[in-house]
Amino acid sequence: QVQLVESGGGLVQAGGSLRLSCAASGRTFLTYVMGWFCQAPGKEREFVAAINWSGGSTYYADSVKGRFTISRDHAKNTVYLQMNSLKPEDTALYYCAARRGYSGSYYSDDYDYWGQGTQVTVSS
Repeated sequence: QVQLVESGGGLVQAGGSLRLSCAASGRTFLTYVMGWFCQAPGKEREFVAAINWSGGSTYYADSVKGRFTISRDHAKNTVYLQMNSLKPEDTALYYCAARRGYSGSYYSDDYDYWGQGTQVTVSS
């Protein structure tokens, strides 16, 4: 069982930065692939980024490549999403997710555990 708690969301102006954190409980954090998804009002949940268990492989949605960076700290059982050059269209509720396996997935159905989400609002 893995429990995930996100933090770091907030209100920021366009062009600004935020760093989201996802703290995971459970001794098996090391073996899980971690991902970030977002959901804007009236839209489906969308893939943002993922990182494999070692941190050696990362995956990004085209819309965030070059602006967002996903990373993980095994000592702290935490995964991060550094968000730079934020745009109003990045406004959404951001979820952290975990899945058993060796590689990232772009599909929310492939993830086994979810956090409650943290709100990111980017003003123009």
